[in-house]
Amino acid sequence: MSRISHLASCALATIAVLSFAACSPDYEEPEISLEDYQVEEGFALEVVAAEPFLEAPVAIDFDNKGRIWTVEMRGYMQTLTGESEDMPNGVISILEDKDGDGVVDHSKVFLDSLVLPRAIAHVYGGLLYAEPPNLWFVEIEDDKPGKKILVDSLYADEGNVEHQPNGLMMNIDNWIYNARSHFRYKRENGIWLKEPTSFRGQWGITKDNFGRLYYNNNSTQIMGDYVLPNVLTSNEYYQPKDGIGKVLTNNQRVYPLHATLVNRGYQKGVLDADSMLVNVTSSCGPLVYRGGQFPADYVQNAFVCAPEVNLIKRNLLTFSGPKTTAEQAYTDREFIASTDEGFRPVNLFGGPDGGMYVVDMHRGIIQHGAYMTSYLRERLAASGMDKMIGMGRILRVSHKETGLSKIPDLESANTEDLVEMLGHENGWVRDRAQQLLIHRGDQQAMVSLKKLISESSKHETIIHALYALEGLNALDGATLLTTAAHQSPEVVAHSLMLLRNPMYKNEKIAEAELLNELMARKDPTIDFYLISFFGEWLQRYGNNILALSVGLTQNYSEQYYQDALISGLSGKEKDFKSALQDSESPQIKSVISQLDNVIADQASGKKFWIYEQASLPLDDRTHGLKLYRNTCAACHGGNGQGVDGLAPPLDNSEYIKGSPKRLALVLLHGMKGPLTVNGKRYEMNAQMPGLLNNPEFTDQDIVDLMTYLSNAFGTSSRGSNAKMIKELRDVKPKNGAYTEAELNGLIDEQ
Repeated sequence: MSRISHLASCALATIAVLSFAACSPDYEEPEISLEDYQVEEGFALEVVAAEPFLEAPVAIDFDNKGRIWTVEMRGYMQTLTGESEDMPNGVISILEDKDGDGVVDHSKVFLDSLVLPRAIAHVYGGLLYAEPPNLWFVEIEDDKPGKKILVDSLYADEGNVEHQPNGLMMNIDNWIYNARSHFRYKRENGIWLKEPTSFRGQWGITKDNFGRLYYNNNSTQIMGDYVLPNVLTSNEYYQPKDGIGKVLTNNQRVYPLHATLVNRGYQKGVLDADSMLVNVTSSCGPLVYRGGQFPADYVQNAFVCAPEVNLIKRNLLTFSGPKTTAEQAYTDREFIASTDEGFRPVNLFGGPDGGMYVVDMHRGIIQHGAYMTSYLRERLAASGMDKMIGMGRILRVSHKETGLSKIPDLESANTEDLVEMLGHENGWVRDRAQQLLIHRGDQQAMVSLKKLISESSKHETIIHALYALEGLNALDGATLLTTAAHQSPEVVAHSLMLLRNPMYKNEKIAEAELLNELMARKDPTIDFYLISFFGEWLQRYGNNILALSVGLTQNYSEQYYQDALISGLSGKEKDFKSALQDSESPQIKSVISQLDNVIADQASGKKFWIYEQASLPLDDRTHGLKLYRNTCAACHGGNGQGVDGLAPPLDNSEYIKGSPKRLALVLLHGMKGPLTVNGKRYEMNAQMPGLLNNPEFTDQDIVDLMTYLSNAFGTSSRGSNAKMIKELRDVKPKNGAYTEAELNGLIDEQ
């Protein structure tokens, strides 16, 4: 079957199902073949939900009943020019499996009339959700929205839909983290807190059992932090140089089953001789698997979506001291790959049954118009893939031998049940049990949690119990001193992190004994968190602690150890520097040099940017697209094909692909008379007005417009800058606007 015939049959099938759907709230479960999909041997891939129950899903979460809640970004790029983006057609839906066969057979809308919603999280008994620019929290009352609270009006106030904050993932430390963001969130005593954290990734965020965070960007399949959040960013005047935002593998190779359309396929090296993509270009939605259902060698593997080539990658994570590295699991294939061109995995999630859930947007276009090249636009149109809309899938991956776990009844679980669940094999269950214990505020849990800490042999369980106590305001210094001496470096690390809170100060003798004991273990992970804690101990005990910190720092040459020390010193830099002056250690000399910079920044008030920037700026191509739609599209068309009798085409025009100065002069001063574009003569009666005297257009605005035009209708983004635009404002035509001959003569002279 040809590609267009296949798309036509898919569209007809969808229309037929939707016609039936209009008559009944409970639809027949769609039968969808997965014969075009290859999955790793031993694993099963199945469709859990599909159209008409959902459309264009981008994220999911599970409630305490195990039901799937979906975020459906229905307005995203429904056409090649994407004018539908402002339509309030996005929804958050609840998917249900009423007959218990594991396949969704019912759907109901929880929230509708949303514009490009992008993330949700079940927290604090309600739903946190992102609809740009806002982050909202809404109470849930019998599956209907209740009281609504604005958490952050600047959550996603600028940026392209592909480059705005998303994720909303509750971590083990009781903070909610995001991708494409430098803020984290928490609610305490009914008050929402927002504080800076390091900037992470582009689309999707995940965590491992220790609480390290992982993410990626479109050309880097897996990135992450070596260490726990905010260890390296606690000094407002110091930006760490290592340890966060790390590329965990330099191998970005993909192994697709077929040739696919990608945005810059015309560039050398993007495709191989068989027109197959070489390296990932749209990686997103990572998941570190913690579900307990896969075999042991798959635990804490990092899975990554590559929707442009219809596949999901698998990476093996290795932990060595604080450092994390990744390696592709295969050198000639992928964990999941398909020849179904509509398969667009954009996010991965662990489920309450231990399965790995794949959010499949299932559509033809996954490239936003601000970044789409004319190369891709033309090929999508020619193939008919731009007509593949109105669909969406949720797939589930499970291991055939193990079988899916029974979903626990969290709704009716009592305190003892929830405490026991902190030892569950499935990380999703542990996470939710911890949060439910905190949300219910049952102080009687304190005794059971402390007992669990003393008796459990699993470091993950102990860490969950510690943060459950912390969330209940029931954690005490004595407990932390005990767990800080634990045999597990992971438990020690979290205990030291919690001990940094001034409310857990203890007797100096007890902490000094602990410090000596931990240093004697010479464990790289423990030493890292000890070094990060020296600033706190320095404030408590003064210069008596300096000799120990200097000695420990000298043992490690890696920059992230120095970053940990300087970050933890916040406010004590001068004292520490004075104690280091006589050291000949290269590591200490490096620290002194960096401390000089911190002290200078403190004097001038120059802070680490995450502490000063309230939100992320709008990127140039997205800004350029907005300017184009508002100023140029009426005459040149949303797709750059021009309007007959009004304006010539821009797509592949020599005015776009040629000299940037010529394009800038046209934009500034306008153009009149006949002109030739792509070898065709256009007799234009109307004169194109220039932007020279438009007070709403700055020099940088024109640069951004040029950047968008050259990317969308040329072959690449070409160089221009505000200084050039400022100079060209004075290069004015003789009679109000340039003619083609005058303009070409001017450019030839230059």
